[in-house]
Amino acid sequence: MSVVKKVAQYMADVLEDSRDKVQENLLANGVDLVTYITRFQWDMAKYPIKQSLKNISEIISKQITQIDNDLKARASAYNNLKGNLQNLERKNAGSLMTRSLADIVKKEDFVLDSEYLVTMLVVVSKQGYGDWQKTYETLAEMVVPRSTKLLFEDNDNGLFSVTLFRKAVDDFKHKARENKFTVRDFYYNEEEMKADKEEMTRLSTDKKKQFGPLVRWLKVNFSEAFIAWIHIKALRVFVESVLRYGLPVNFQAMLLQPNKKNMKKLREVLYDLYKHLDSSAAIIDASMDIPGLNLSQQEYYPYVYYKIDCNLLDFKV
Repeated sequence: MSVVKKVAQYMADVLEDSRDKVQENLLANGVDLVTYITRFQWDMAKYPIKQSLKNISEIISKQITQIDNDLKARASAYNNLKGNLQNLERKNAGSLMTRSLADIVKKEDFVLDSEYLVTMLVVVSKQGYGDWQKTYETLAEMVVPRSTKLLFEDNDNGLFSVTLFRKAVDDFKHKARENKFTVRDFYYNEEEMKADKEEMTRLSTDKKKQFGPLVRWLKVNFSEAFIAWIHIKALRVFVESVLRYGLPVNFQAMLLQPNKKNMKKLREVLYDLYKHLDSSAAIIDASMDIPGLNLSQQEYYPYVYYKIDCNLLDFKV
């Protein structure tokens, strides 16, 4: 069951903004889960009944382990790719205080290849624009007059360029900090910026390429895992019924799907019908804490009972 849930939950993670489409991808043998269960027939080709129960159980166990291992490998590769892309996207978004400036500035905003002059980038709060214009030329000696230019604005701040002599940089940074202006350590490097853009394009393309095959794999293997899980339930019903009621085999398996309101009433009716099968089984609520009785969170009834939970998604709101 844990592997079935893992595959379903990872499908939801991969589909991201299309989570409403998750349910339509969670099918067993091409039909919705309730339909599959209500029409369940043992798959003779996959799990031949001529084999021993132990062998059938081992076949299912190996199949589930393989799906689990494959899921871990595929999820790890896709998550790494997605994580690297998100890190790059984060760098290109957010506040001017922290975001990458590479896609904001242009070559012509800078004095380049000068032995003496350098262009600095400064983040100024919108309320501080007036102060900046009044004071920037006096923050250090050798600031080029009238060299500042507003390059970009976000909701709170503006990004200004200013040109000064290289030897005044440290002094300028110090005075700017005292005046609550933030100097960004950014130097225009075309090669680096080009490499970053190419890396982002590559990661984005790789993610798109992997997305389709990954969703297809998840659909196929969710179906396989769910079908295997229901076969395990059928095996358990058979084994438990034989252990309880003995041979020759004489029992009938039924599917019941009550709504929550009728659960308690249904339990009482079933108990009255079948209490003669096992006098030691009283109706016990597993949530009751009875000293000395360890129910392992599982109820015991005079009939064989296994719950099938088709609600496999744990969406975080």
